[in-house]
Amino acid sequence: MKINLKNTDFICRISLPVVTVVFILASSQVSFAQTGGHAYQFLETANSGRIAAIGGIAPANDDDDLNFSFHNPALLNTNMHHKLILNYVDYFAGINYGYAAFATNMPRKGTFAGGIHYLNYGKFQGADETGVLTETFRAADYSLNFYYARPIDSMLTAGIAVKTIYSDLEAYKSTAIAFDAGISYINPGLNFSAGLTLRNIGWQMSSYYPFGDREALPFNIIAGISQGLKYAPLKFYISAEHLEKWDLTYESESSDPENEYFQENQEEGDFDIFLDKFMRHIVAGAEFYPGKNLAFRIGYNYRRRQEMKISTKPGMVGFSWGVGVKISRFRVDYGRSAWHLAGGVNYFSLSLNIDEFNKKFW
Repeated sequence: MKINLKNTDFICRISLPVVTVVFILASSQVSFAQTGGHAYQFLETANSGRIAAIGGIAPANDDDDLNFSFHNPALLNTNMHHKLILNYVDYFAGINYGYAAFATNMPRKGTFAGGIHYLNYGKFQGADETGVLTETFRAADYSLNFYYARPIDSMLTAGIAVKTIYSDLEAYKSTAIAFDAGISYINPGLNFSAGLTLRNIGWQMSSYYPFGDREALPFNIIAGISQGLKYAPLKFYISAEHLEKWDLTYESESSDPENEYFQENQEEGDFDIFLDKFMRHIVAGAEFYPGKNLAFRIGYNYRRRQEMKISTKPGMVGFSWGVGVKISRFRVDYGRSAWHLAGGVNYFSLSLNIDEFNKKFW
């Protein structure tokens, strides 16, 4: 029996994202646990200016940006050989974090990468129970990551990431190990890609205090697609996060009669409530390329907007935007996401290929 490759591509293109999202969302309606309440939430941050600008989540992509492997290790590819990335994020209240990674390809074995991820909470003034000042201290989280990806065929790739985690919060310290497992489908002829990732599968090896309870890691199932247009310099991203849970509203939102969310939903129909809960999984973004070395980006995170907005003045909360430019051998990306009327977050990224750098200067 002959297999029509065109039909096969079409089926993969349509069924993979649709079936994944619909099936997992439908089956997960039995779970009503909220997100949050886990240790090492820094693992869920967006590190790249590009990814932050398109909404903060991107498990699907079809180019050589090494930053995407942070969200899906299966996005590692041979074009990332000797690619180096450096990221810095100016977060709230003096907090900052960063991410750096380097990749290499080994023929017939796959693509490997290593990265370090840190979040610095800053310097604090210590005090005892009577209010007497003691020594100052710092607090930070660290993760050393190792990635590996190998093609299954010309369009499918599987990848895995191993994360060793260390948290240092004054006298309280803990360690953990986590794994990401992902798969990606890329069809260059259609400018289409799809990805599915299971993130932060793991456990806490040592708790913050002796004989303390072991805390859960921020497990997250993410699926997404990216689609570039053939006759226009546009690329779209649609992602769905926390597919392991259906209801992402806080318990206080959904069950407290005094809460505005509860009161609004009492007046809405079942479909409106369903749509709100469905959209809390969705993150969307787009890129516009007016030139070969210039890109403008925009994104929208519905759940962030619902959780962080002030209802009387929502402003641009939940939206993000940014720009990317390539200068000589360097690519620079900037992103900004609006988290609240009180302020937003700035993301800065630099990437280069070591081989090209050596050719230019040596």
